Amino acid sequence: MALGVWRYSLALLLVVTATAFGQQIVQPGAPGQANKTLAASAVVVKPRALLPEDISFMQGMIHHHAQAVEMVDLLRTRSRNKKLQALGNRISISQTDEMKYMRQWLEERGQPAPMDHSAMGHNMKGHDMKAMGGMDMASMPLMPGMLSADQMKALTKANGTAFDHLFLTGMIQHHTGALIMVEDLFDTAGAGQDSALYDFATDVDNTQRAEIEIMKSMLKEKK
Repeated sequence: MALGVWRYSLALLLVVTATAFGQQIVQPGAPGQANKTLAASAVVVKPRALLPEDISFMQGMIHHHAQAVEMVDLLRTRSRNKKLQALGNRISISQTDEMKYMRQWLEERGQPAPMDHSAMGHNMKGHDMKAMGGMDMASMPLMPGMLSADQMKALTKANGTAFDHLFLTGMIQHHTGALIMVEDLFDTAGAGQDSALYDFATDVDNTQRAEIEIMKSMLKEKK
């Protein structure tokens, strides 16, 4: 590698190693040259700037997850399929935890987080949500894959095996929408580069892909 190219690469990807004293940083030298010891204060690692798409992804995914949890709440009383109930319980627990994480991520960055009416009180208005640093989730548009009002109404009215079928097809649609949201995030230049956001979005993609395969298998079993 030419020395000029090496210096350019080093400028882009500076590798620093803390010494045993924890107060010095070692910068690798060029080929054939000694390393340089820098004071810790001499190296400033700037956090990656967030894009509007990063913020909207997390806000939208909270809204998206909330509907999945609502669907599982119906599952608990409308289905007698123990295997499906177990899957639904897993989805509810994981997505509830993820909503808490996403709200914390947004709050730590000074961004408003959608807040569910069921958590804050059904009589709370949109302006009350904003006053508390949140967003009115009920007024947010549907994210990719989310069930329409008519689909949710049909799910609410169904019972037994009819409910099971609607739940599985609806949740597959819902999970597929989450994959689209992750894909759109990473397809946006410069977006998804925050390390915590990247790890979270990747985990959402992996988890929901696996759950889609499980639900497709359940649908086949019913035929």
